[in-house]
Amino acid sequence: MASKKLRKIQFGLETTAGTAVAATQIWRGLGTIQDDQDVRFADEDVGYLSGANRTYTASDGARLSLDSVEATFEQLPVLLTCGIAEDTAGAADGEGSGYVYTFTAATNAAATLSTLTIEGGDDQQAEEMEYAFPERIRISGAPGDALMMSADFLGRQVATTTFTGALSLPSVEEIIFSKGTLYIDTAGGTVGTTAKSSTLLGVDIDIGTGLVARRAANGELYFDSVGQAGPDISVQLTYEHNSSAVSEIAAWRAETARQIQLKWEGSALTTAGDYSNKTFILNMAGKYESFEPIDEMDGNDIVRCTFKPQYDATAGLFFQAIVVSSDDDPFS
Repeated sequence: MASKKLRKIQFGLETTAGTAVAATQIWRGLGTIQDDQDVRFADEDVGYLSGANRTYTASDGARLSLDSVEATFEQLPVLLTCGIAEDTAGAADGEGSGYVYTFTAATNAAATLSTLTIEGGDDQQAEEMEYAFPERIRISGAPGDALMMSADFLGRQVATTTFTGALSLPSVEEIIFSKGTLYIDTAGGTVGTTAKSSTLLGVDIDIGTGLVARRAANGELYFDSVGQAGPDISVQLTYEHNSSAVSEIAAWRAETARQIQLKWEGSALTTAGDYSNKTFILNMAGKYESFEPIDEMDGNDIVRCTFKPQYDATAGLFFQAIVVSSDDDPFS
């Protein structure tokens, strides 16, 4: 009998997109590979009430939904380098011991992105999908919890395999929501300058990567390239209904551009550089799309809103993620 406890997901960074590689790290989360082979039954009148068992495969494909799991400084870069912008080996933080990964979303030119070979399965059978990339990435958080991350990956095809062996579980550190800080500045200011204390009560970031599998007559049943139609990002924020929230409602009504920074810190790095702690930062420019009516949370008045990141010429910013960790390679 196969055991759920013996399921796992492993991945490796592809040198050439679509050329399968051995896994180099275990994903510390949940998910199973889905085979999207499109088997069709031909519709025909050939004198059989039952049909004549004629089928064909129109296309191959694969999917993997990485279930929501605690976001970590060490593995969040894997999703970001495949879905926002490529940064597979962080830059040393000066004389510090940290490594800085920077992911700046594309604006007027398509981004260079990484692809993965992903292995999944259990003690009965392992499968793999190559040319894997995320269609969507989600990051969310609320008081009393860790930030959570999930992603929906597409791949080229599913094949049976054996798990790459001798991989050790990577050490990871969870990103805790309550250790975050919200900053809001005007488009003409500097992002990350004006802290809004005791205001942020929840966040839900939905990143549509805009990555699309392109199929052509290429002699194979699977897609042979990936295009970028343009990222579509939506940020749901929950604010305490205080003076800061009232100011943001006024900015929404006036269609005033904002720069928002969400910053979370973790444990101290061995040696400080520009960063003293493990850090996760989201920088974004845009405008509020909507504010909902006043609601309540534990008897406290709150407001929920939707912020739409868009490129702002004054700010010179669209959407950027920065992760600082002690790990110099999230793929090993």
